[in-house]
Amino acid sequence: MPNPELQMNTPRIIELPKILDPRGNLSFIEEGNHIPFAIERAYWIYDVPGGETRGGHAYKTLQEFIIALSGSFEVVLNDGKEEMRFSLNRSYYGLYVPKMYWRSLENFSTNSLALILADSAYNENDYIRDLTQFQLLNNAG
Repeated sequence: MPNPELQMNTPRIIELPKILDPRGNLSFIEEGNHIPFAIERAYWIYDVPGGETRGGHAYKTLQEFIIALSGSFEVVLNDGKEEMRFSLNRSYYGLYVPKMYWRSLENFSTNSLALILADSAYNENDYIRDLTQFQLLNNAG
């Protein structure tokens, strides 16, 4: 049964379990327990040149969970009214991003690695790639 605390529809940092071991630490993610959706797709972003930004879109229905497995970067979210900035730099913290949030990833450190878990497969029709259109859609509802 899914964790009821995960049913909120707001972006938030979620701390993942940490198993400390002198040989090296371990963390893990369980759908329905640590994140509020079933994982249908995983992808990662790496080798981002200095000064580049990734993202720059929103999803109509897709939810994501973003983790900095290595290095650091910032995730900037916008709901059409206000901007939120999250700094990810620990592999045992992740950012839950609900649908209908404009997102961009920026300020990547050297050798950073972003892991993104999503609740559905890639679907170009789910993307909103125009910020003005996003603001109109989000403020209409």
